Amino acid sequence: MLKINNVYQGDSLELLKQLDDNSIDSIVTDPPYELGFMGKSWDKTGIAYNIDLWKECLRALKPGGHLLAFGGTRTYHRMACAIEDAGFEIRDQIQWIYGSGFPKSYNISKGIDKKFGAEREIVGKRVHPTLKNEPNVKSKAYHVETLNSNKNMESWDITAPSTDLAKHWDGWGTALKPANEPIVMARKPLSEKSIVDNVLRWKTGGINIDDSRIEGTYDNSGRSNRTVDYVDDTQVANKKAGMKTRADANELGRFPANIIFDEEAASILDEQSGTLKSGFMKAGHPYGKGDGQNVYGKLTGFTKKDTHGDSGGASRFFYCAKAAKKEKGKFNNHPTVKPMKLMEYLVRLITPENGIVLDPFAGSGTTLLACINMQKNYIGFELSQEYVDIINQRIHNLA
Repeated sequence: MLKINNVYQGDSLELLKQLDDNSIDSIVTDPPYELGFMGKSWDKTGIAYNIDLWKECLRALKPGGHLLAFGGTRTYHRMACAIEDAGFEIRDQIQWIYGSGFPKSYNISKGIDKKFGAEREIVGKRVHPTLKNEPNVKSKAYHVETLNSNKNMESWDITAPSTDLAKHWDGWGTALKPANEPIVMARKPLSEKSIVDNVLRWKTGGINIDDSRIEGTYDNSGRSNRTVDYVDDTQVANKKAGMKTRADANELGRFPANIIFDEEAASILDEQSGTLKSGFMKAGHPYGKGDGQNVYGKLTGFTKKDTHGDSGGASRFFYCAKAAKKEKGKFNNHPTVKPMKLMEYLVRLITPENGIVLDPFAGSGTTLLACINMQKNYIGFELSQEYVDIINQRIHNLA
């Protein structure tokens, strides 16, 4: 068995063979999406589709242990099939939804003009959105030339179609803006006859519902004092201060869903949904009066205690991974770093107390740092020595 709380450089498939059977409590990982992202060779090896790799993960995982693995929207299905073919049970799919994706669409109108050697008229420039002096472009008929999708460019020429064909196809492209990444939730089959017996023997098989609930804080009127809800260290303090909580089956917060937002995506959803309100109901209030029916028959009874409504955007029903500023760090050049709060949430969701988390594709080590923050043990594998050095530097800076 490899030592815990260490990152190992090497091929994941070979390193997995050094793990003991049934020794890992959970797996949280971000494998290559097999898209050749930014020309990186490690993102087009086919390793995420390798059934043998996932079989080794299955062997090392305790019965009932969960696996969470990110995938790309175009290639997720092949990874999920490999995981299932290796012997895992596919339990769910979590959607990480974000608003900061960069469109990588080919401008068909420009391509037509180029094909026929037609010169396009430059009608203006668009400055990168992060710069404050972006000009206001009024006409929707002109398109920013972003064929290279280079975020480091400070500005782009705005050109008008030249040929009649280019004008006809003006506004057409080849891709949507990326705004979500699916996460497969899989589980190793139970070894015992029931989930209870499995949990008692291995401490695995379930997911940590209560510690993953989405909670807001409320003023004395019962209204939410923030639009987007976060799970953070202020929860305990708010409870001690006597803050009221929402009308929910559990006062700890709303049941965790299979959707996770980032702040920008949550803000976009709230803008679209507007302010939504839920009401107040006093203890002893009858419900289900008259002919109230549902699929199970008549529903009657009384509210056991005061329930306090809340208000806000639709995003308050879901967890929002709030990213810290400058989280990536100056020395970290990995192109696909995930937010720390997102990885902490995933680790918390499926890892039992004192559990060991495995990340066979550690990248720049965000999962491992999340484990440290969550006081979980970890083992990480990473093929690139450059990224191993980054991981060790990040861990050192965390200490």
